[in-house]
Amino acid sequence: MDFRKVTAIFRPERLEAVEEKLRSMGVPGVSVTKVKGYGEYANFYEPDWMCEHVRIEVFIGKGKAEEIAEAIVEAAHTGLDGDGIVAVLPVESVYHIRRKEKCNHEVCE
Repeated sequence: MDFRKVTAIFRPERLEAVEEKLRSMGVPGVSVTKVKGYGEYANFYEPDWMCEHVRIEVFIGKGKAEEIAEAIVEAAHTGLDGDGIVAVLPVESVYHIRRKEKCNHEVCE
């Protein structure tokens, strides 16, 4: 199994739309984290320039990674500065801790 990790950082107010889209696509699982940072867009009204965003991570088979990335872009897009980014990264392997086994079945595809 060839895995990818799709990581997206975007506006918190778009989280519900992104979650709904991923659920409708049958994505088997996601992790969501609150994050702070700045990049192309910085909050110059804050002393540290930081903006609050959310980060979603999805581990998925290579065949579905680009489709998921594109769906996140669509659901998170507002057209304003600071909309965020999506990255698709290769993953060497994924292990299920409960089962103590390497993931190599259709749930991870």
